[in-house]
Amino acid sequence: MTLHSGLPFCAMLLATAPAAAQWPTIDPAGLPGTRILAGGGKMPPEVYARFLALAGSPERARVVLIPTASGRADEAAERDKTLARWRADHPGYAFEALHTRDRATADREDFTAPLRSATAVWLGGGVQQNLADAYLGTRVERELQALLARGGVVGGTSAGTAIQTKVMIASGKEAPVMATGFDFVPGAISDQHFLARKRLPRLQQALALHPGCFGLGIDEGTAVEIGGRTLTVHGASKALLVLGATPMDAGRVVELAAGGRADLVTWQRAARARLDVLRSPRVERGALVLVGGGRIPPAAVARFTALAGGSKAKVVLVPGAMPAGDGGGDEPFARLLKDAGVADVRTLSCRHPREVTKEALAVLADATGVWFGGGRQWRLVDAFDGTDALAAFHAVLARGGVIGGTSAGATIQGEFLVRGNPLGNTEMWCPGYDRGFGFLPGVAIDQHFVARNREADLRGLIARLPRYVGLGVDEGTAAVVQGSLLDVVGDGTVAVIDARADATKLAPTWLRSGERWDLVAGAKPAD
Repeated sequence: MTLHSGLPFCAMLLATAPAAAQWPTIDPAGLPGTRILAGGGKMPPEVYARFLALAGSPERARVVLIPTASGRADEAAERDKTLARWRADHPGYAFEALHTRDRATADREDFTAPLRSATAVWLGGGVQQNLADAYLGTRVERELQALLARGGVVGGTSAGTAIQTKVMIASGKEAPVMATGFDFVPGAISDQHFLARKRLPRLQQALALHPGCFGLGIDEGTAVEIGGRTLTVHGASKALLVLGATPMDAGRVVELAAGGRADLVTWQRAARARLDVLRSPRVERGALVLVGGGRIPPAAVARFTALAGGSKAKVVLVPGAMPAGDGGGDEPFARLLKDAGVADVRTLSCRHPREVTKEALAVLADATGVWFGGGRQWRLVDAFDGTDALAAFHAVLARGGVIGGTSAGATIQGEFLVRGNPLGNTEMWCPGYDRGFGFLPGVAIDQHFVARNREADLRGLIARLPRYVGLGVDEGTAAVVQGSLLDVVGDGTVAVIDARADATKLAPTWLRSGERWDLVAGAKPAD
């Protein structure tokens, strides 16, 4: 792997994101079925061998070839020649050609029948707009999506690669001419003949036009396989993963040679996150209680309970930050709430977006408080990212309620997660898993701050994102935020790193219990 950047990088990703509630859902399991995106030119036998292996055994496989991108596909002799070549190169497999330029034909049930029994489809090279003109929005496209949904494989080369992304580069040597393709790799823009024709500038221009996408540039003789959430490179050359530049970042280009792998979900999230609009660090309505982990100070429990409505509070516990089978810190806090006189305590336990149903979210409909347990914040991202739960959480604040949490349950409330790596390594910031739920916008929150000596991590993050405010909350301590005012309660300290006025000023301001800070003004309030 080659990384074109002088900046720290984790899991080959970067992210800056909009309010989480605006994000589309990205399934943490990745995509069903398998895609093969080949970069054109002479493809090594191993790529076709991999495609056919995914199609099934020769006795089971049913492979449909779609040559429509080619200008000669209308010629029966040319289609026969293509079929003969595939049959000669791969004896024992069943191949069938499917072609039309008539959209009405492409919508016919009898014409698309071979796709319903297919285990694999190969989209040939030529002009990608030919494929879009004939099949986009027709039964053919729907049957291809159905093939993937049932675990089949769709492959293609050159134009057959370009068509697989919804945001499609249709043509253009210097500047890209954009069009619409199939949405087989959500969040991506693919480009082919990539190194051979020096197309990185073209792809970067396309990404500038569509900042919510990442680029996938595939060289000749090379293919990218996408299965689940894993991208794997096959062939003779390289594939490049590209993130466009933003006002806060120069962009990323990562080269992967044969055997190289990357994570699709984190690239999708990183690209989508580049739609960021910076918001003021304040809670417009309601309040937040951010506990840094360890012992939850009694004063924090009292503040949370009072803000939730005292004995009439209706509190929802969210233990999703811990592995399945673990209480996630909800039972101890439930006891603290009951000791404080709160009788109505409910649980929202979702591990996957599929579990975030209307029925599950009913517990939030009249909630006056939400408490997130500790553990691994990336599990909360996987569970709730882009779902209706985010709007439901924000609605609790909008009607004047309170959201609190400890450790991971505190950090998830900010715009950024200082540590969010599902791969378990020690990088301070894992793009793709770096965005919180934005209850406190414009802020990055870290926990166990003094106890685990994490000042350098937060300073490093703010150094690269100086428009944001960093909060480091120590164990046994809470930051209570209402509007732009932060109050400290508990036994430890809260560190504020604010480099908005001067990007070189990264030394923290330390606040102790009873002290206050105005996050918007960047100073202690006059009173």
